[in-house]
Amino acid sequence: MHPYELSKTLRTYGDERSIKFTHGSLYMVIQQLAKAGFVAEQEVSREGARPERTVYGITDAGRAELRDWLRELVGQPQHEYPAFVSALSLVAALTPNEVVALLRERLDGLAAQRKEAAELIEKSEAEGVPPLFLIEEVYRVRLLDAESAFVEEFLAKISDPDEGWGPMWAAAHGTTFNPE
Repeated sequence: MHPYELSKTLRTYGDERSIKFTHGSLYMVIQQLAKAGFVAEQEVSREGARPERTVYGITDAGRAELRDWLRELVGQPQHEYPAFVSALSLVAALTPNEVVALLRERLDGLAAQRKEAAELIEKSEAEGVPPLFLIEEVYRVRLLDAESAFVEEFLAKISDPDEGWGPMWAAAHGTTFNPE
């Protein structure tokens, strides 16, 4: 298919939830794949006054590269750099009162994302989609559960009335700890 059609197909099937892309970046990736010999032009067509559309197909070398890449991604853990981890590394720059409020807001957002993913799984399974094709959503739910548990533990460590970090942290900012 041509890159625009591929982009529409990925969005139709919700793949933008797992793969970050834009129409423009997809065209650039297709060009790089073609240069590497992993995809090849199949045909060029034009409908009416629309621009020409180049249809690409995966090559045997592309299939082999895909499988090798997937084996690496599945089998070898990689260090990733999620934005939340970056924020946690600098969280002491905010007051604990702000952080408590923000973490509660985050918990609400995590719950909404979890509900959306769970509903997507339930709806898709009811439509007969095999669970194998929903595994990334199941993984997403597990990650959301783990992050929610972490945030709740972090909140407890800040807010514990006897040994919480809140008072010491607030004092470092010249304020008092008063989680609401």
